[in-house]
Amino acid sequence: MGMKLLLFDVDLTLINSGGAGRRAMSRAFTELFGNTNGLHKVSFAGRTDPAILREALEHHGDEWSEVIQEAFKRRYLEYLVHEIARNHEDKHVEPGVEPLLDTLNQRSDITLALLTGNWRAGARTKLEHFSLWHYFEFGAFADDAWIRNELPAVAASRFEENSGHGIAPENVYVIGDTPRDVACAQPFGARSVAVATGLYSYSQLKAANPDFLYHDLSNMNAFLNMLEGKNEI
Repeated sequence: MGMKLLLFDVDLTLINSGGAGRRAMSRAFTELFGNTNGLHKVSFAGRTDPAILREALEHHGDEWSEVIQEAFKRRYLEYLVHEIARNHEDKHVEPGVEPLLDTLNQRSDITLALLTGNWRAGARTKLEHFSLWHYFEFGAFADDAWIRNELPAVAASRFEENSGHGIAPENVYVIGDTPRDVACAQPFGARSVAVATGLYSYSQLKAANPDFLYHDLSNMNAFLNMLEGKNEI
């Protein structure tokens, strides 16, 4: 079996931040635009941070610019450090994540990386809070592209830079909790792995036609069998 590149989403796939990201973004948006409900109608699920900002600006009647985005990003990341530290009943590492990462991290035929709509610094803040950041060698982040479907190619390129050799798309696995995670794997030719730990139900994710589908990541044997080409749906 050749090398496998596993690309994990962050929010509601690996961890639940208890709404820290949304609160931090709302605070940043209010500070910049004086609108306390600027993100109220914006869907966060499976979106990149810049895409969320663009939609919020559209609702607010303002135009996107690089200057605005950088100002928003800076404030958001500052607020996120405080918000992630707050106690919240929903904060947790998703089921099975830590033992699975421990097991995968010991295998020489597997590279663990991130594919997330978070800006890199935001992903690091969240995962370091839960002591998970160290598992991942690199990632593809919102800093690289605001369109999520462009991120698998970025991650594959980083793998090549780090390892000195390429990887076939069928050996790349995009693991996430939304139909957008499934969709971003398809143009690149990666395998999509959906987990129903987020806002979408098992049946809703099944309708998105992922290659593999799990209720959560607690069944380690099923996940390892998947990497052997079994359990395809």
